[in-house]
Amino acid sequence: MSALRESLGFLTSRLRQVGIFVALILIVLLFQGLTGGILLEPQNVTNLVVQNSYILILAIGMVMVIIAGHIDLSVGSVAGFIGAVAGVMIVHWGWPWWAAIPACLLVGALVGAWQGYWIAYVGIPAFIVTLAGMLIFRGLTLITLKNQQITPFPAELRALGGGFLPDISGGTSVLEWLTVILGVGATAALLIQALKERRIRRKFDLESEPLVWFVIKTAFTALLMLIITFLLASYRGTPIVLVVLAALVIAYTALMNNSVFGRHTYAIGGNLHAAELSGIKTKAVTFRLFVNMGVLSALAGLVFTARLNSAQPAGGTGFELDSIAAAFIGGAAVTGGIGTVAGAMIGGLIMGVLNNGMSILGLGTDYQQLIKGLVLLVAVGFDIFNKNRSGGGGELGKRFKLKTSPPPAEEKPAPAPSETVEAGIK
Repeated sequence: MSALRESLGFLTSRLRQVGIFVALILIVLLFQGLTGGILLEPQNVTNLVVQNSYILILAIGMVMVIIAGHIDLSVGSVAGFIGAVAGVMIVHWGWPWWAAIPACLLVGALVGAWQGYWIAYVGIPAFIVTLAGMLIFRGLTLITLKNQQITPFPAELRALGGGFLPDISGGTSVLEWLTVILGVGATAALLIQALKERRIRRKFDLESEPLVWFVIKTAFTALLMLIITFLLASYRGTPIVLVVLAALVIAYTALMNNSVFGRHTYAIGGNLHAAELSGIKTKAVTFRLFVNMGVLSALAGLVFTARLNSAQPAGGTGFELDSIAAAFIGGAAVTGGIGTVAGAMIGGLIMGVLNNGMSILGLGTDYQQLIKGLVLLVAVGFDIFNKNRSGGGGELGKRFKLKTSPPPAEEKPAPAPSETVEAGIK
């Protein structure tokens, strides 16, 4: 009983992190039932990954910007502009794809530097700068394309948005074995890393996670990864963009958790003035965040353009809303200072499953927008609820007598007046 109570207390204290993961599972099960099993068919799972890859890429940069207490409304327009630049470079100018990709990423970095300068060094709020950027780069997209789409792109670039890793079995096996090898290897690496981190935390007496919950969480995550591996291997294997996305998630998770830059980003979002007084170069960190956001926007624009095999005037429309929603649904705080890359990925998957499931059911865009807006509102409301309950543990904690915060130190009773007088005489 004590182990159960301890686990419930831990889950209540981590309601934000656990809640979004449980929400994703429930949404998947709901649409799996409503669609008659279509949602988790191998082909649809592959389409789900490919169709939402550019939103997930944007969500990585967006959650970092939000953690620092800013916002970026221009990412969709920047992605569309980079797609237009790629079209001009490759189709009109005849550049090779391997030269156009780094050139486009460099243009994205310059765009981010332009916006980051106004925000960090001039002091204009990010909302205003990026709102202006949304209009500026949408206009530049139309000017670059002359209001016409550019197509086609070479096969090597198209593979970035819709290609797959080679099938080492030559198409003779039921499962694509390279995907199986990668999936099992990634699962094993996850288990080893989880055990290593827990051992280190216990060594320094930093472990607060109950063993029962750790085993359940780790086993469930490993099982989920193996199921996804099986589904992908049953169709055409591993999409190339999934490999790119996995590399980004690993790199940026390490950056935010284990680097000085990551700690400074959290510090700026938690308390800007305290970060300045502690010696953090807040302007430089903010500038780098928006340069990074520009590069990721450029990469998302390349992936989107490669998938459609076309640079379109309306490319990137609405991307900023989906990426912002993914960050907030994934647990990022509106006031900054809180959020994770993994949470943004879960939030992006929730948005992707909603879009995919409602499309399978034949719901119109009107109902889709309504439902996604309600989900975003509930997510932010849950964030505020969780913040309010963190001070006193909430009614749930009181009912189960959960220790969600350390007990206050015992106060010693004040000495009686007679005792004070006697002590003074002595």
